[in-house]
Amino acid sequence: MGGQEGKSRAGARRAARPRPRLRMDVVGLAAGSLLALTAWGFLVWAAIDFGRTARGGDSGAWAYLVVASIGAVACLFLCLLLVTMVLRRIGVLSDPRRH
Repeated sequence: MGGQEGKSRAGARRAARPRPRLRMDVVGLAAGSLLALTAWGFLVWAAIDFGRTARGGDSGAWAYLVVASIGAVACLFLCLLLVTMVLRRIGVLSDPRRH
């Protein structure tokens, strides 16, 4: 065997880690989540404004308040969904289907 017996690190070399690079799928998901968050903020602001108008006596503003509120809920849900997808793609969260 010729002197190879005491080496425990034989074959333990690893390649250099690859440099992190910009992944366009993650950038697209992150931009979509930012857009959904911005839309959520606008819709919340609009719902507050429509609520003030409706309480002031304009009965037609109640319908706009309902639509803006439902839209805000949908945008926040979409934002959270996209953020979860981004975190899974970059490896922060694990995919539950793999367990």
